[in-house]
Amino acid sequence: MIEGKRVLFACVHNSGRSQMAEAFARKIWDDSIIFESAGTDPADRVNPLVLKVMEEIGVTMGGQTPRLLTQEMYDNADRVITMGCSISDVCASIDGTAEDWALEDPEGKTLEDIRVIRDEIEARIKTLF
Repeated sequence: MIEGKRVLFACVHNSGRSQMAEAFARKIWDDSIIFESAGTDPADRVNPLVLKVMEEIGVTMGGQTPRLLTQEMYDNADRVITMGCSISDVCASIDGTAEDWALEDPEGKTLEDIRVIRDEIEARIKTLF
């Protein structure tokens, strides 16, 4: 169950997993909770195949762009969820206080592989509520 009012999904590139998590959370939950995603080394754009698999199920992410994870974002979050990347190696401020979902990176994966990752993220988001 979600505790607090601000949830941050974090990974390295903020171009796949964390973007999907943010999109699902915004779709499922109301505006009483702020959902953000960011990365320690953000990509130039969201992975086009991630956009495609999300659009397949009616979740549009066209306006989302990768963002840099800042200390302020981390400090203001009531809950931080990492996506299975060794983010603590890059961002020392995440000192074991984040929950890690240990998800595969969609980068370089097939559409079918990304669909599996997408479905796992959706299921995990649903369990937050």
